[in-house]
Amino acid sequence: MITLCMDTSHKWLVLGLIKDDQVIAKVQEECWKKQSEEIFPKLIEMTESVNLGPDDIDQIVISEGPGSYTGVRIAMTIAKVFCAMRDLPLYTIGTLNLYAGMEKCRVVTDARGKRVYTCRYENGKALEEQKAVAIADLQIPAEEEVIGDGSLVGRQDKWPDLVENFLALKTEWKKAENVHLVVPEYLKPSESYMVKKK
Repeated sequence: MITLCMDTSHKWLVLGLIKDDQVIAKVQEECWKKQSEEIFPKLIEMTESVNLGPDDIDQIVISEGPGSYTGVRIAMTIAKVFCAMRDLPLYTIGTLNLYAGMEKCRVVTDARGKRVYTCRYENGKALEEQKAVAIADLQIPAEEEVIGDGSLVGRQDKWPDLVENFLALKTEWKKAENVHLVVPEYLKPSESYMVKKK
């Protein structure tokens, strides 16, 4: 069983190939706003590096957001077309969940407009509802580990191996009943952010 993993929801171009329960090839490159240009050359290069082709892929798993409006759609569109044409299973996982992996942490990613997407996780499970919140409204305890764009909240940026996280979170993949109905996860801003300042 060959699984293709893809994440283009943030600044990374993440591609991986999992054979049964082992990562056999992967790409994780910072590629802000260039994923659409780079994804096919990197995909071809990666599959050829392990002597595989498009016909060898049995299923695909992608991140569904939240993230860049255009970015999320790059991997999602490719996956939907590929799976529809070949009648293959398509799975999704939340982007923040993917970034957390199995860590006990808070994920923080840039949502633009002085906002972040954030959620707390432990052992691959969300401990709260993911949300888009103004950075000024986000209070993070000193002992809480931050994964992602930590520099936005006074911490260091920290990014895990995302293909390994795809594999570690296999039980969290959600199978799409109809690939045509898979849509990105876009979070609405929190109520506090929506209130106009007087």
